[in-house]
Amino acid sequence: MRLYYEQYGDGPEVVLVHGWGSHGGVWTDIARVVSKNFRVTVPDLPGHGRSSDFLPSAYTPESLVEELRPALSGAAVWVGWSMGGLVALAAAQRYPREVTQLVLVGATPKYVQSADWPHAMSPTVLDQFAHNLEQDYAGTLERFLTLQMAAGESHDVLRRLRTEMFRYGEPPTAALQAGLQLLKEEDRRNTLSSIAIPAMIIHGGRDRLAPVGAARFLAEHLPQTRLEIFPDAGHAPFLSHARLFLEKLGDFIQYGKTNEAGLLS
Repeated sequence: MRLYYEQYGDGPEVVLVHGWGSHGGVWTDIARVVSKNFRVTVPDLPGHGRSSDFLPSAYTPESLVEELRPALSGAAVWVGWSMGGLVALAAAQRYPREVTQLVLVGATPKYVQSADWPHAMSPTVLDQFAHNLEQDYAGTLERFLTLQMAAGESHDVLRRLRTEMFRYGEPPTAALQAGLQLLKEEDRRNTLSSIAIPAMIIHGGRDRLAPVGAARFLAEHLPQTRLEIFPDAGHAPFLSHARLFLEKLGDFIQYGKTNEAGLLS
């Protein structure tokens, strides 16, 4: 089996890349609006969703980019959420002529803390997730989903994340472990200055998986960057603040005005 993806609409290319443990279905409502003016490609990353039977031998941002490229017919706007942000960064660095604009959502160049990087989770958190997947699969995924929520955020977001995670069955443990290893090992801080394409960062001010300091670091080190912080949002601002997300995205990639009925409440 190869990579599964769906495409909608016509026009310039946009690719929407999901995060760890999820699949392209989390973008359904966003894709519906954007596809009115663009050709939108929404993949399920290897080992996720309808690509669950496909796991490449290497699981790195670069290898995932190589799996995605054949689905695109030309240069594209790359929108990456969470782990998908690492994939989008890798695409922009490796194929700058094929990435017209870069949108990073709840993203960070480094997911684990180190002496020179406080804007992240403790390495033991990811280690514990990896260990617990073998002992308590369902409980571990539930705890991960809960971490994506900000205090006071609508539980509709949690229900949506939970529904999409398990829509096509349980994500394979091997793929989840490979993704956790990717998150633990990746450090793209030193590559940011080489990415000269226009970029926008959309980040929740209450993100617990990728603290907002990571977004500010991205904004300071990517040469052409616009930073949009949604103060009350958690890790999935495109779900919790869909209308505002679409407004910011539309202004950046200029898909034009969308009428009131076309936006999410």
